[in-house]
Amino acid sequence: MKAGLTILLLIISNTFMTFAWYGHLRFREFKWLEVLGLFGIILVSWLIAFFEYVFQVPANRIGYQETGGPFSLVQLKVIQEVITLTVFVGFSLLFFKNETFRWNHLLAFVLMILAVWLVFRK
Repeated sequence: MKAGLTILLLIISNTFMTFAWYGHLRFREFKWLEVLGLFGIILVSWLIAFFEYVFQVPANRIGYQETGGPFSLVQLKVIQEVITLTVFVGFSLLFFKNETFRWNHLLAFVLMILAVWLVFRK
């Protein structure tokens, strides 16, 4: 239960963070955001990133072994990185049509899954 909730919260968290970090690259398509300038875009991204923390902090507190969760700190971090890259690939393919998913990207994901497996080995 705690493992599933941790992973769900990390997915939601990383979705917000991906929009905060990369979504602004598409803001130029929205005329009302175009007038903000760099500082305004930073503020909008920061507001989006706030929600990343709303989900990330509880995910880590629920998932961490020393607060009653099932994962070590290293396991939490590796899970989070795999989720981050998975969310990013989906985001980039949906919102940036000029991006392509190639064989080396797939191999990188296989290696990351191997990293997760290694981190969970005793």
